[in-house]
This record gives sequence, structure tokens and C-alpha cells, in this order.
Amino acid sequence: MSELPTTAVAADLAEPPRRGRGTAVFVLRTLGGGLMSIGLIVVLGFLLFRVLPGDPVTTMTRNRPGNPEQLARLRAEFGLDRPLPAQFVDYLADLARGDLGTSYVYSRPVTEIILGRLGPTVLLTGSALIVSVVLGLWLGSRAAWRHGSVFDRLATGTALVLWSVPTFWLGLLALMVFAVGLDLFPTGGMTSPGGVDGFLPAVLDVAHHLVLPCLTMVAVVYAQYLMVMRSSLLEEMSADYLTTARAKGLREDLVRRRHAVPNALLPTVTIIFLHVGLVVAGAVTVETVFSWPGLGLLTYQALAVPDIPLLQGTLIVLSVAVVLMNVLADLGYRLLDPRVRAS
Repeated sequence: MSELPTTAVAADLAEPPRRGRGTAVFVLRTLGGGLMSIGLIVVLGFLLFRVLPGDPVTTMTRNRPGNPEQLARLRAEFGLDRPLPAQFVDYLADLARGDLGTSYVYSRPVTEIILGRLGPTVLLTGSALIVSVVLGLWLGSRAAWRHGSVFDRLATGTALVLWSVPTFWLGLLALMVFAVGLDLFPTGGMTSPGGVDGFLPAVLDVAHHLVLPCLTMVAVVYAQYLMVMRSSLLEEMSADYLTTARAKGLREDLVRRRHAVPNALLPTVTIIFLHVGLVVAGAVTVETVFSWPGLGLLTYQALAVPDIPLLQGTLIVLSVAVVLMNVLADLGYRLLDPRVRAS
């Protein structure tokens, strides 16, 4: 008998698996890219808001005239009399401690103000995202399964029209028709003036105020999920495993729900993660139109002043949300798709 190539066998056994190493490298690269993006946002945000028109000291004094000594003392108190590089170093040091500064207008810590406005934004964007995902996936799967039908053309056409409409214009139109014209919903805010007594009436009051801004966001966002789901399902419809499922005698509805749709969900799940951050960042327009007391309206009000610490704080929070969702989308896609894990 010929001697076995023991050297080659030993080399193959000694070689460590590459899949785990490749996954670790991918995770580190993705996290590193996210951290670099946040770092660039911090730098650009600091420099961008320094070139906005308006004097922060005048903002703090509510445009009231003051003597030069008082104005100089305010500039020194907030570090505005120091060179720009020194201000940037102080800003990074405060940011490392979790201190986003003090608002010029509210004279309160920026972190405290943002935390107070975070709940309404999460409520609005979370509700809009859930409705958009459910509606988009359902309509997209139905449109793909009935490809070329009247339902397919109507669903995709309506979605594309709403997707192309500016959000602020659609919000103003909804206000004019349903709030002013028909008087079905409030014109703005999150609660009725004076408040409502009782837990359940208060919840219903918030839900009543939530309807118009939520539907405005849904009308613009759901089309993305519809089109992605429709495209993914159309690719799956010619697969052999669907022919096998039909040959077993399964109804078309079961073939679609149990076999085709689960395999078509992978690209849509990635899009959902990618768009969570974008929906949060895009709430600025909707919250401004409907006077919804969230981070979007807070950003608009801070930009009008300008309140530099508050602008920097909201920029960081919204940007971190976008970057975090992008990182989760990349990691989730590799986790869900075996072809990517094997590469």
C-alpha cells in the first residue's frame, strides 16, 4: 500500500476555520465604520453650527440691549471668547462625559431637554414604522402574487405617487382637509389644551392627535417596503420549490404565505433596519407641520434661534440613531443570509 500524504492531511487539520475569523473581521469593520461616521458627524456638526447667522449671546439676552461688560461676561461663561480649536477640545471633553452642554434659550442641560422630547418622537415614528411595514409587506406580497393585475397596477401606482410627494406638502394638505375643512382631527399638538382627566381618556386624546401625523409619515414611507417586497417575491415566484409545493396539492394562499413570502422577506428586513434611523431623522418635517412636541420640532425651533448646544445635541442623537440602524442592518443581513456568512 502506498503511504498516505500525512503532511498534507496534518496541514489541513491544523488550519483554523476561516468562517469565524471572517465574521469577526466583518463585525469589527462594520463597528469601526459606524464609529468613524459618528466621529465625522461630531466634527462637521461643531463646525457647521459655528457659521450659522446670529449671535448666541444676543440669543441668550432675548435680543435685549446690554452693556459690553455683561455681554463679555456671558461670552466668557459659555467659552465663546476662546479660539475655535479650544472650544472644540472642550466640546469633545464634555461629550466624553455625556454632557451635551446647556441650552441658550431654555437655560437647561441639553441632555435633559432631549430626553423630555424623545418619548413623543419614539411614539410617532414607532407607530408610523409599524403601520408602514405591515401595510407595505401585505400590499407588496399581494401585488407580486397578482402581477400585472388591476390590483398590482393600482397598489404600485398609488404608492409611487405618495412616495414622490413632499412630506410637508402632504402634511399641510391633510391639515387643510381633515383638520380645518372636516374638523375631524386637531390641528396640532399632542394633547388637548388644559389636558384630559383620567388615564383612558388621556390615552385616547393622544391617539386622536397622533392620527394625522402618523398617517402622513405612513403615506410616504410604506411605498419603499411595498416595492422591495414586490420585487423580492417576483424573483421567488419562478423558483422550483414553489412548483414542488404546488405539486403536493397546497393551495395558492398556503404556497404564498408558507413558502414564497418567508424567503422574500430577507431584503425587506434589511431595508426596515436601514429606514428606522431615516424615519426618525425625517420626523423633523412632520413634527414641525403638526406641532408635535418631539425632537423634530425641537430641532426646528433650535435652528430658528440658533441654539448651538441644542442643535449639536439633537444632531448627535438623530445621527447616532441612523448610524446604529445601518450597523444593525449590515450585521443582521450577514446573520440571516447563509450565502453572505459563507463568503
